[in-house]
Amino acid sequence: MSNETPRGPVDSSRIPRYAGPATFARLPRLDEVGRADVAVVGVPFDSGVSYRPGARFGGNAIREASRLLRPYNPAQDASPFALAQVADGGDIAVNPFNIHEAVETIEAAADDLLDTGARLMTLGGDHTIALPLLRSVAKKHGPVALLHFDAHLDTWDTYFGAEYTHGTPFRRAVEEGILDTSALSHVGTRGPLYGKQDLTDDEKMGFGIVTSADVYRRGADEVADQLRQRIGDRPLYISIDIDCLDPAHAPGTGTPEAGGMTSRELLEILRGLASCNLVSADVVEVAPAYDHAEITSVAASHTAYELTTIMSRQIAAAREENEGK
Repeated sequence: MSNETPRGPVDSSRIPRYAGPATFARLPRLDEVGRADVAVVGVPFDSGVSYRPGARFGGNAIREASRLLRPYNPAQDASPFALAQVADGGDIAVNPFNIHEAVETIEAAADDLLDTGARLMTLGGDHTIALPLLRSVAKKHGPVALLHFDAHLDTWDTYFGAEYTHGTPFRRAVEEGILDTSALSHVGTRGPLYGKQDLTDDEKMGFGIVTSADVYRRGADEVADQLRQRIGDRPLYISIDIDCLDPAHAPGTGTPEAGGMTSRELLEILRGLASCNLVSADVVEVAPAYDHAEITSVAASHTAYELTTIMSRQIAAAREENEGK
């Protein structure tokens, strides 16, 4: 960790928010600062989708929507871009015609970024990308706790015989031993399944489930408290499929399901996880071709902002603790 003053976003009082390149939150590029505590990276890949394509354009849509993010986060009483160096690392370019090669490329690129000491805030892309990201994070931290926000379980075995799809990453991750199976939870699930066996198999893998109906009935604070207790002090990875939100709040996604969470509920739950040891995160499945007035992209940009704030606060706290020794 560097003691240098972090370089923050472009000053919006001098250059209008709608002008200039669309980096995440108008932050500097990684090559402009040399290193980052949190690297925001895009993965424009959607060859693993089973229904509507288009998430390959999600990362840049989130960046465009993030132009309106400001440097102080009152909900967490923190200025994340002053607490730690956050930079936009651009996109990981992957082969759109070969899923196996794409998965390997993502893992290798994530390895390189994590080796610099950065934490990753990844903008997808479809949910296939979570597997190589988890592989990389587990190399550094060992098996990690996982909070998976999604309408769907994503623990199915195969689609059309394919083992790598956006519906299979967490089954593969459990099989590979890169998840701490004592601390796994889905949040926001809902909608029809292929059969009850889907739930039985999921439970055997160690997942707990907080449905969108649970969030509605119990409230964000109680849900966040339950999740904190399950996670404890374990290294935590948060993976957010934007379709955890209701289509009213996130129409721009590939597999929408009625009855989802509101964007307010998602953000409040994340804020309730601020004490958890968040080592990296992703926001995926934003498909802007189906969006309206940037509803989905705005929700995704604020989601990534809350996650980035949590990581920046923890990095700053660790730095202060080390300096005090």
